[in-house]
Amino acid sequence: MDENIGRRVKVEIVSGVPAERIILYGQSIGTVPSVDLASRVDVAALILHSPLMSGMRVAFPGTQRTWCCDAFPSIEKVPRVKCPTLVIHGTDDEVIDFSHGVSIYERCPASVEPLWVSGAGHNDVELHAAYLERLRNFIDSEARRTKDDIGVRV
Repeated sequence: MDENIGRRVKVEIVSGVPAERIILYGQSIGTVPSVDLASRVDVAALILHSPLMSGMRVAFPGTQRTWCCDAFPSIEKVPRVKCPTLVIHGTDDEVIDFSHGVSIYERCPASVEPLWVSGAGHNDVELHAAYLERLRNFIDSEARRTKDDIGVRV
């Protein structure tokens, strides 16, 4: 059995929902498994809120490459993501530098217009009105749709 088909079947069995109807949302360290899954399974969409390029790059700012000991190499996996991808990041993030969001956005071939929240930090992006508006627009207009979709409400 093709490895990707096997993963897809597992996703559908565990969730009970076809993979192409799933929208993955990851925030901060949660973006790591979201990118990993989206790089291997074709889902409807991916939302990355304050993503990190890699664990080493967060721990050691200025790191320019991915090391073999880096357990979270999202920057290496995001080029394999095929679904529409929204990147959201605060420009004043004090935990994961804004440059991480920009780099993930630039490396993702399926990225859509990002949301850069001016003045927002790591834990307050969702408090800005632009957050909900952009999220709603992405889900309603940019995430993949199937003929069986009946709509998604935020």
